[in-house]
Amino acid sequence: MDEIKQAYDQSIAALTEPGRDFEITRCTIGDIDYAVYRNAPETLQEVYFAAAAHGAKEFLVYEGERWTFDDLFAQAWAIADALNTRHRIMPGDRVGIAMRNYPEWLSAYIAITAIGAVVVPINSWGMAQDLLFAVRDSGCKTVFCDQQRYDLMAQGLVESQIHAVIARPDPSSSNEPGQSLQDFIAASANASPPATPIATEDNAMIMYTSGTTGKPKGAVSTHRALCQALVNFECTATASAMSNPELIGAMLSKGLEPVQLLAVPLFHVSGLHAVFLNALRAGRKIVMMYKWDPVRALQLIERERITILSVAPSMLLQLLESPQFDRFDTSSLSSLGAGGSATPARVSALMREKVNSMYGGTGWGMTETNSIGTAFTGQAFIDNPASAGFRHATVEIRVCDEHGSELPPGTPGRLWIKTATVVSGYWNRPDANAKSFREGWFDTEDIGYFDANGYLYLSDRAKDMIIRAGENIYPAEIEAALLEHPAVHEVAAFGIADDKLGEQVAVAVVPREGESLTEDDLTRFAREHLAAFKVPYRVTIMEQPLPRNPAGKVLKNVLKDAAS
Repeated sequence: MDEIKQAYDQSIAALTEPGRDFEITRCTIGDIDYAVYRNAPETLQEVYFAAAAHGAKEFLVYEGERWTFDDLFAQAWAIADALNTRHRIMPGDRVGIAMRNYPEWLSAYIAITAIGAVVVPINSWGMAQDLLFAVRDSGCKTVFCDQQRYDLMAQGLVESQIHAVIARPDPSSSNEPGQSLQDFIAASANASPPATPIATEDNAMIMYTSGTTGKPKGAVSTHRALCQALVNFECTATASAMSNPELIGAMLSKGLEPVQLLAVPLFHVSGLHAVFLNALRAGRKIVMMYKWDPVRALQLIERERITILSVAPSMLLQLLESPQFDRFDTSSLSSLGAGGSATPARVSALMREKVNSMYGGTGWGMTETNSIGTAFTGQAFIDNPASAGFRHATVEIRVCDEHGSELPPGTPGRLWIKTATVVSGYWNRPDANAKSFREGWFDTEDIGYFDANGYLYLSDRAKDMIIRAGENIYPAEIEAALLEHPAVHEVAAFGIADDKLGEQVAVAVVPREGESLTEDDLTRFAREHLAAFKVPYRVTIMEQPLPRNPAGKVLKNVLKDAAS
């Protein structure tokens, strides 16, 4: 074992021994034995009440607005009261959030989960049918929207008899029968914190993640799973700091208060867990971006003295390679996270070159694990940027062959994970549950291996998923949409490498006999039927049938090679 990993393991052992803040014990959940943090909060409600004690301290900066903890929780408790009194939301009821990054996203999330209801964060990049599927499949009674999402969903919400509350509505729109957030909470000003009793195994959230068929699945998390994930972030960060004293010393010598830029969507675990909830519990200020723009990010880094930035590698590349990077004072930056996909060598090199006292890191996790799995920060990342880090303290991981037998270190295999942060299952999907969950273990469908020192390396994906700028795109969805074109006979979607975005969507299409089809025709059709980030970047019109193996499966590796 190398010295860096040994130092980290020693730190974890010291932090998690009996009597320490991060003490690890065993707990039986649903007849399954797990490692858990003994002192973790039982519910998110407990997290909120502790965070509210920060009072008048500044928590959020957004487009010139400055919100204290008091401001955020005052609005959250008003929303909680209005949900109870006006919409009769009860514990276990589902309430959606369909909006881009706004302060009201945060207060709505707190309110929903603090009264025992189940929050449903919805991917705001989707089209109307994507948004409505999540709302209807989960059985939402109320949805908090921004104006754009409300306009997309309005008719469907009326048809499904779902209440809509609109944050920052356009004054020129009637928005009936929706209601503005301001009107919704008008009678609930100065509401007290909710006193709803919540159990640690109660459901807290349903976050949708597409499956290999392209049909979204709602991953159900309990309060325990979310709280264990938050404490895991803290334990890992503390152990990393202990095992990187020189880098931490250089970072602290700048004398700056930790401030984190929230530049990723809140409807992803990367924005929700790793930034918002983590910062809320730590009492750390965040600066929120409505959407990503590298120059705007540089402006905020300089103005707000941002010290922490966690984004997809493609976003880091855009920032660090921006022609305007050197025009701004970025000396406050130290802690950089490159999660969401593998960190290209070019990105890790730029991180070291452009950021003084760089304390970088990365990790591997997913919606179904509430972002938990592996991670590392500091010298280990600097020396091993292609790795996805070390196994988290309460996580068990098996590397298995196709029959479920464990493989020796260094041999790539299917990654199975067991941790108390894993979701309890998929909402109303017994078929998917039977396939993916087994005696407490979850099949990640990722392929990877641990080397002799305990570093995880991801070598492939069992799923055909495309990761574009940290955004998961499923080929089956692309294929299903394009097959609706009257001139398309068959289609295969796959990812091709891209220096800036990690991967781009490519498709190979075979026209119907006697039909003519051009790249422009297909691209226009795709824009009408798919969200913008799913529209193919490269289209190949084929004269021959798609290559297949004897079993009839399309050989996408052949198509990838031809497109590269």
